[in-house]
Amino acid sequence: RVQQWAVSFGKDIAALSTRYSGAKLLQKKYKDVESVVKMEEVDGEELVNKFAEEMEGMLGRKMKSRLAEAAEDADLYHEFNETLEFDYYNSLLVNMVDEDGNPLSLGGEFPLEENEHFNKLPVNTQLSNIQVPTNVYNRPDILNGAYMSEALNDVFIDNFQKDPTLTWQYFGSSTGFFRLYPIQWIPDENGVVTFDCRNRNYIQAATSPKDVVIVVDVSGSMKGLRLTIAKHTINTILDTLGENDFVNIIAYSDYIRYVEPCFKGTLVQADLDNREHFKLLVEGLHVKGEGKVKKAMKESFKILNEVLGQGSLCNQAIMLITDGAMEDFQDVFEEFNWPERRQVRVFTYLIGREMTFADNVKWIACNNKYYTHISTLADVQENVMEYLHVLSRPMVINHDHDIIWTEAYMDSVLFNTQAQSLLLMTSVAMPVFSKKQETLSHGILLGVVGTDVALRELMRLAPRYKVN
Repeated sequence: RVQQWAVSFGKDIAALSTRYSGAKLLQKKYKDVESVVKMEEVDGEELVNKFAEEMEGMLGRKMKSRLAEAAEDADLYHEFNETLEFDYYNSLLVNMVDEDGNPLSLGGEFPLEENEHFNKLPVNTQLSNIQVPTNVYNRPDILNGAYMSEALNDVFIDNFQKDPTLTWQYFGSSTGFFRLYPIQWIPDENGVVTFDCRNRNYIQAATSPKDVVIVVDVSGSMKGLRLTIAKHTINTILDTLGENDFVNIIAYSDYIRYVEPCFKGTLVQADLDNREHFKLLVEGLHVKGEGKVKKAMKESFKILNEVLGQGSLCNQAIMLITDGAMEDFQDVFEEFNWPERRQVRVFTYLIGREMTFADNVKWIACNNKYYTHISTLADVQENVMEYLHVLSRPMVINHDHDIIWTEAYMDSVLFNTQAQSLLLMTSVAMPVFSKKQETLSHGILLGVVGTDVALRELMRLAPRYKVN
């Protein structure tokens, strides 16, 4: 009886599924087209390569937008003016009014319309605007750069008219200001804009890939504010790195230790996960003992020598963060960095107001071209950013306009609600150089131009039915 019931139940299930699945209808339709349907074998590797070529072509077309050329020409024909003055609006105050309904000073009235290409945000596609982070002041170079880069506005508009799939277009200046088309800027909950384009993924376009070992002094003299400044300096350096870079961090006092023991003796990719992991470990650093930097420098050089052919295959640098060095370690440089060996750049950051035992640190600078003194937290950002100019010089002098794609990210910085920020993006960017005759030999980096691309645009080139 159980067997009979099972057979009957099976027949009922089959009949039910046939009835509601439309299987017979599908079979009939297939019969009608069977003569023209054929099975075709697909080469997976060839398919993926084709998708990659199409994506590269699409992003390449977006970069052939004359932005870099327009920015370089604008700088070429602009004469620097120490007392430059011009009228401008504050984009944070656009269309805002006071208690009496009058437009706020510097606000201005501009029509804004929701636009599908910009995540339904209210924009004006005839305007671009400048954002200056709170730690950058209206210096003459900022004002001249803002005035000079206004020439990009017509190019932004023309690019968007030719390719409506474009989203944000930008010029990120090496001095810190950011020209963006076409959105207004939204302050954070404290009413300020903390965004700094030099900390964003697309600043990778400003330098070639790099291997970086960060060496930080955690001896007893680094207690208090000095350690706080040192930690902030490390985090700022980490923020300038990206997926094409490799990094490790060594702390030293009486002995040396890797902040992450699992990464001992090697470099790891500076992707978002590793950068955030390092930041958590750096936060837990504490000071103790006497600072003996010689062993730490030897270890750093050994890492960079051993990873040749495995890391970024490009620039190599050691970032030394200390309040002074009692040891003379010229022999370390003679052994590892002079003269036949591959040159490793050493950037020294002297921490604290008092410059005790600074001579040995200055000696490093005299023989390795870079030294800076950081006495307060406010000094960190600008001083760290200077190393990007140094590492960019070979690329600038050779005028290598290399195009880079950044890692995918959720860009919530530009938007004022969490719902609007859920748009996965990548940035495609390239460097902008000074073409003025008097600066050609100096390798002056003006900044980076580029555009953000929604990943949904890329996915349209690789429909799921082809890759499943």
